[in-house]
Amino acid sequence: MNYENLVPVIGTIETIRLRSSSCDEYVLSLDTPEGPVTIILTSDTFIVDSLQMYQGMRIAAFYDSTAPALLIYPPQHQATLITVLQEEDSVVLKYFDTTLTAEDQSLRLNVEPSTDVTSKNGQMYACNPANNYLLVYYSAATRSIPPQTTPNRIIVF
Repeated sequence: MNYENLVPVIGTIETIRLRSSSCDEYVLSLDTPEGPVTIILTSDTFIVDSLQMYQGMRIAAFYDSTAPALLIYPPQHQATLITVLQEEDSVVLKYFDTTLTAEDQSLRLNVEPSTDVTSKNGQMYACNPANNYLLVYYSAATRSIPPQTTPNRIIVF
């Protein structure tokens, strides 16, 4: 899977309904700070921790920014990856180099022994997570350049 073009939409689930033309596709209506967004969830969508979603849940839905999109309101995207967020969580999915700095210099990670580092299938990741695409959950970052954070959780892709 190509992760470099994935962009997140972060919001709260307002409604979940079965897509009328399919038995395994769902339509999520999200309330985001930028306004409503419709997310299409298919059997190909990777859901972190395989959690059941419900109304009122805060999520980040990543979609391929290079995929064709309908010019409608509210915007509609097909989710490639969905993760549940706690109220204070921020999340990024980026490539991190040997110094655990994001490729675009937007974030540097200070990994502590308490940081939960797993592979995308949930297994403990015992190696250094550097030089990989990482899904990083964090709650605060410094105002330095690049910003630094001690993540709560890292998923290695």
